Amino acid sequence: MEKKKYNRIPLTALLFGSLLFPTPILGDSFPEELIAQAKEFVDLMVHGEFSKAVENFDSVMSKAMPEEKLKEVWQTVIKQAGPFKKQKGTRTETLPKYDIVYVTCQFEKGDLDVKVVFNREKQITGLWFAPAQKEYTPPDYAQLNAFKEKEIVVGSGEWALPGTLTLPGGKGPFPAVVLVHGSGPNDRDESIGPNKPFLDLAWGLASQNIAVLRYDKRTRVHNQRLKDFEGKFTVQEETIDDALAAVNLLRRVEGIDEQKICVLGHSLGGMLVPRIGMLDMKIAGFIIMAGTTRPVEEVMLEQVNTIISNDGKITENEKTRLSEIEKAVEKVKNLKESASHSGQENLLGAPPEYWLDLRRYDPPQTAQKVQQPMLILQGGRDYQVTEDDFDGWKNALSSRTNVEFKFYPKLNHLFIEGKGKSTPAEYSQAGHVAKYVIDDIAAWIKSQI
Repeated sequence: MEKKKYNRIPLTALLFGSLLFPTPILGDSFPEELIAQAKEFVDLMVHGEFSKAVENFDSVMSKAMPEEKLKEVWQTVIKQAGPFKKQKGTRTETLPKYDIVYVTCQFEKGDLDVKVVFNREKQITGLWFAPAQKEYTPPDYAQLNAFKEKEIVVGSGEWALPGTLTLPGGKGPFPAVVLVHGSGPNDRDESIGPNKPFLDLAWGLASQNIAVLRYDKRTRVHNQRLKDFEGKFTVQEETIDDALAAVNLLRRVEGIDEQKICVLGHSLGGMLVPRIGMLDMKIAGFIIMAGTTRPVEEVMLEQVNTIISNDGKITENEKTRLSEIEKAVEKVKNLKESASHSGQENLLGAPPEYWLDLRRYDPPQTAQKVQQPMLILQGGRDYQVTEDDFDGWKNALSSRTNVEFKFYPKLNHLFIEGKGKSTPAEYSQAGHVAKYVIDDIAAWIKSQI
């Protein structure tokens, strides 16, 4: 029996993801025919030939995305990104069992990468839409001559993760921060389109004499091994174990003040900060950036609602998709603790135990048990994690003298400035974490830790 794939849907993802992949490896020259097939596949969607587009899907994709579903996905892309303009180019990636072609496409509101994944039989086995990659330009506040970087390994054995330690110049010892990602197979920079918020944080904080450790997420590097967990996969394996390993690593690094190590979590990582804190009482302090306080399944449903109703018009296909998600959310809520969930299908991209584990966790209530200082940050334009979540933290922790709250009206989920209502298409526009956020974090660490 084929093992289930435990796919996580990033809270910061633009649209859809069907597969997770480990770190790319070098291989033989890329098959030119697959590049041609990927470009043709995009052309078929552009011209509405969805029945022909699905002909080369493997059995997994045929079940997950039949003709009508693919049509619905494409219509949602057009609704969010505007009319298709043209294909601009391709790039490729080779993995142990897959070949990937990224077809960069120009839409009215910005460029998207259409990620087409082929199996070894040259069938399409995965599809992803995301803001197109662009060359990263360092923010003005990054003083590149003020720090150095070195490659490190977080954890050991089968779960070892590649990462980067950004160290300020001089002897130290320096305070340090571990960066903990949001959901999905994030890289160490938490890249989305041209934006790299964790790289901004690392270079910005290091420019102010604070060391930063960031690393590729386990669901990015070890996806194949995670499948062996079957129904036992939870946020403990996805996020928490590696955050704790990163903290322990920093304690052994020369030039780091082991009494002044903090953990910064973004999105899902922010939500999990209290759980991390309960497992390591020696961590000096915690920073929560856009951490949800509500059940994740409810937040996901709210996000979908927000996205599809953004222009005030909801198509019949979108209504159908919304109904499917509502039913999945209801199934998550009706999961029984005592029942056996062996062999049960994934719900909203994760196995039943993942959701049961989160049900047992109340972030604000757990945060009340964590006595270390906390800094809680929220963007006012964030449609993914909202002011309702920020209020959840405030209601639980506002009486604490060592907890500080910062609300930024102009910032989105990535803590990048913008105007008007934030939308997924905004993530395809290059920007940087606002300097005043970097300054606030640095000032808090130096005053509280």
